[in-house]
Amino acid sequence: MLASIAHLGAALTPWSPTGLRIQLGADARNPGIHAEEDFIKGAIEVQDEGSQLAALLTGAKPGEQVIDLCAGAGGKTLALAAMMQGKGRLVATDRDKRQLAPIHERLSRAGVHNAEVRTPKGPDDTLSDIKSTADLVVIDAPCTGTGTWRRNPDAKWRMRPGALEVRVKDQIAVLDRAAALAKPGGRIAYITCSVLPQENGEQVGRFLVRHPEFEIVSPAQTALALGERAADFTAATLQSAEGLLMTPRRTGTDGFFVSILRRN
Repeated sequence: MLASIAHLGAALTPWSPTGLRIQLGADARNPGIHAEEDFIKGAIEVQDEGSQLAALLTGAKPGEQVIDLCAGAGGKTLALAAMMQGKGRLVATDRDKRQLAPIHERLSRAGVHNAEVRTPKGPDDTLSDIKSTADLVVIDAPCTGTGTWRRNPDAKWRMRPGALEVRVKDQIAVLDRAAALAKPGGRIAYITCSVLPQENGEQVGRFLVRHPEFEIVSPAQTALALGERAADFTAATLQSAEGLLMTPRRTGTDGFFVSILRRN
C-alpha cells in the first residue's frame, strides 16, 4: 500500500505496524482517500493510529471467539477481523443500531467473512446465547471523546453539563455485560478515547471491586502485542496500575486508554 499511495505522500506510522499516515499542512486540501481505487476495493481504511493500536493491543488471535460489544461503524471490527485472519468467530453488535449502519458495507468491501453483525431488534439481549464462552470481549466504550479534541478542538465547548456522569454509567453497564460473556481465562479489552481518570483507571478500579474474578494484565505485557515496537511504545505512553494511556503529545495519536482484564 505504501507504494500504491506514494503519490499522496504516505509514510509509515511510528507505532502501528499496519498504519500509513499522510501528513497535511494547515492549508492542505483533503487527499480524497475515499476516491482512491485501493479504498474502493477495501485494501485500506481510514482510522486514527491510536485506534489501530488499541485494536492491536487487544491481542485477538486466529481461532478465538471475539465479541466487539460497542462496534459502532466497525473500525475496530475490521482490525480485529484482520488480526484473526478469517479464522474463528467474530460477533459485532452495539446497543444503538443506528451506529451499526455503515458496518455492513465496510465488512463487505474488506472481504471479511467471519464476522457476524447482530443488530438489536428489541429489548432482548442480542447475545443471550453467549454466556461465559468468549475468549475476548472488546469494549470500545461510550465516552466523552476528550481524546479526540486535538482534531475537534471545538468539541470541548459542546460537551454538556452532566455528560461525564452519563458516560460513566454507560461504561459501568457495558463492563458488567462483558463480564458475563468472558470465559475463565478470557479477556476483556476496555478502551476509551478519553483522557479523563473517571472514565479510565478509576472505572477499571470500580469494576474490579464488583468483579474480583478479574485481574489486570500489566501495561508492559499488553504492549507485547506490538512486537519489536513494544518497548519504545510503552515508554512513550502514560502507565498506571490499571492500563496505559496514549496522548497527542506523547504518542502523536488521539488520546486512548487501554486496559486488558483477564478472568481467573
